[in-house]
Amino acid sequence: MATDCLFRDDSYLRSCDATVVDVTEQGLVLDRTVFYANSGGQPGDHGMLKTTAGGELAIETAVFTDPGKTQIAHVFSAGAARPEPGERLLAAIEWDTRYRRMRMHTALHLLSAVLPFPVTGGSVGDSEGRLDFDIPEAGLDKDEITQKLAGMIASDAAVTTRWITDEELAANPSLVKTMSVKPPAGTGRVRLVEIAGLDLQPCGGTHVRHTGEIGTVRVTQIEKKGKQNRRVRIAFV
Repeated sequence: MATDCLFRDDSYLRSCDATVVDVTEQGLVLDRTVFYANSGGQPGDHGMLKTTAGGELAIETAVFTDPGKTQIAHVFSAGAARPEPGERLLAAIEWDTRYRRMRMHTALHLLSAVLPFPVTGGSVGDSEGRLDFDIPEAGLDKDEITQKLAGMIASDAAVTTRWITDEELAANPSLVKTMSVKPPAGTGRVRLVEIAGLDLQPCGGTHVRHTGEIGTVRVTQIEKKGKQNRRVRIAFV
């Protein structure tokens, strides 16, 4: 059974009512959730499941159970008492961490707009993040990139999402910037994240609504990882 991933339509939801569908080796499967599952360089959310009887189950992270990313398991500590299938509960994420990741993820999309090169890897952290680029020539300047990011953030551009079909994505391959992580296909639709006037690409992650929410970031390091690979790290100031 596919999980209704509420975070894909509203990244700001902090909790939701849900029903336990199954308990697997990977974790607890719910019919719907606000927990983002680990994927695309963004860690899964942690938080709490609260039962109607007043019990609480700490969730360490969330993971997809299938390659098509349709079902999510909520990972809990070994030995913890767990709800049974059919039980109703409240699923609540730890918001502060999620929001910082939302801000950082959007900042990394801006970084990919500043440096319009193929992306070979990336990571979304709570206070810092990175992208790896396939860049034939070096000569990147930390201060210059930081200034360009600051201008994009200050523009307070709107960040929106929409869905296109698998066929539409196949007809527009230039939308995909990431070489190492491909958007899931086969479900019939692909989610696009658009930063008005600045960036448009497939992404299943959580983002802020306006770039102004990101705050101040700076490029902290540019590393040479190979002949044509540069790792650019950014962090909140």
